[in-house]
Amino acid sequence: MKHPSNRDFFAYWDERRGFERAPDRSEIEPSALRELLGDIFVLSCHAEAGFPFRMAGTRLCALLGGDVKNQSFPAHFAAPARGEIEEIVTVVCEEMLPAVVGVKASSPDGATAHLELLLLPFNARAHEPISLTGLLAPFGQMQGPLGPLEIVSWRYMHLPPERMVPRALRKLALARGLMVYEGLR
Repeated sequence: MKHPSNRDFFAYWDERRGFERAPDRSEIEPSALRELLGDIFVLSCHAEAGFPFRMAGTRLCALLGGDVKNQSFPAHFAAPARGEIEEIVTVVCEEMLPAVVGVKASSPDGATAHLELLLLPFNARAHEPISLTGLLAPFGQMQGPLGPLEIVSWRYMHLPPERMVPRALRKLALARGLMVYEGLR
């Protein structure tokens, strides 16, 4: 990650997830992200509906040309990039892997604007819609609306192996042979 806002958001998300693969949506406290809220969004992981925005910050809406609630996320990308961003979002939702995407777009003055997109999964719960969160951070000051977004680069962030709780580590250190402890993953 190159953008400081994305690094801050990822660090917060990582801390909130604790020993899980991703945090619950309810564990994200907006007041802790006050400076980043304008760039943060939440998407519904519903491919048939076009991965619609459930919530989007004001700076993000300004960059995309107005209120984007219930609009398709991939629709803001240039036609050749839509299939690729749909695939990236699907992997983030289904495999629970964070992704970082380098993005470019044309700014109102005709210059090329460079941005960094961070996509982070939420933990899936029974009887709740699956969603993910993200942050689209421009490099430098920018006035919107931007032209269609284009993907420059992307990568999935493989999280470190599952963290083990300290109690389990103490038990494993004492074990001389193969032992099975209930509750360990």
